[in-house]
Amino acid sequence: MRTKPIIGITMGDVAGVGPEIIVKALLENNLYEKVRPLIIGDAFYLQQVLEIVNIDASINKVEAVEEAQFETGTLNCLQVGNMSQDIPKGQVSAEAGKHAYLFVEKAVNLAKDQHINAICTAPLNKEAMQKGGYKYPGHTEILASLTNTDNYSMMLSAPNLKVIHLTTHVGLKDAIESITPERTYEVVKLAHETLKASGNEDPSIAVCGINPHAGENGLFGYGEEENQMVPGIEKAQGEGINVVGPSPADTLFFRAARGDYDIVVAAYHDQGHGPVKVLGLEAGINITVGLNGGVIRTSVDHGTAFDIAGKNIADHQSLVAAIYNAAELAPKQSIT
Repeated sequence: MRTKPIIGITMGDVAGVGPEIIVKALLENNLYEKVRPLIIGDAFYLQQVLEIVNIDASINKVEAVEEAQFETGTLNCLQVGNMSQDIPKGQVSAEAGKHAYLFVEKAVNLAKDQHINAICTAPLNKEAMQKGGYKYPGHTEILASLTNTDNYSMMLSAPNLKVIHLTTHVGLKDAIESITPERTYEVVKLAHETLKASGNEDPSIAVCGINPHAGENGLFGYGEEENQMVPGIEKAQGEGINVVGPSPADTLFFRAARGDYDIVVAAYHDQGHGPVKVLGLEAGINITVGLNGGVIRTSVDHGTAFDIAGKNIADHQSLVAAIYNAAELAPKQSIT
């Protein structure tokens, strides 16, 4: 019987809803029956949340994974850094942004050294992180840098729909220019390998076009589909991968959600994020695919929600789903 995986849960930006949704998620009934959760962050801000939400639980502040006590009602927190205790809720803070990065860095090191099985991240604030000295567009790029990974992608999962991206945190003009046959092939293959590893022997994949109606044979755009996507799709097809496209995005997501395809390859950030968030913002999760060293990372598919931070109204169900998905995708080695 496989040992329950240890999931390292990074706290994100402490000025946002991250600490609150972590506390609520980890005190869900039966969660400890499936995973061993380890918070990577700051114990003071966990205690602050317990007082806000008026939940009876204890915090076990640890310096190593081996010191954790995985039992319901105990929140194990691996302390990182020495953050001040007066960071206000709902405001951009360079100190909070800096530590949000440090939490992720610690989690990646633990995963690479096989002290934890997978990583699940609470949201960080990009502006705060950059003010704290770390110039990354988001979690995905941090993880790629820390694992020395060049070929990676963002995958989103919501009820009845999975989406993987050719490009993510770049402007639309730059996104279009960076789509190449090679990138299209790489992401299609990542989608195929990821779903196959999860038990789907022949996943069906559909690629979104860039232009309206996928260019409609040159009527819209400047031949981006034919020149930048089709050769990559044909290469994947030649290897036996079950992929079609480019297809019009305005109908493709509907068809995928009803079950015609197992996953959609989106050309750019908003093309893929919009449909997923419409279908299931509360249950949507973000997965980073293709990281070196077998590092698995899942995340909530929402931001820091500064407007509701500290008000005890944040919904934690997306984090619960992300934790369970991290456990499902985690490498099969046992960590005791």
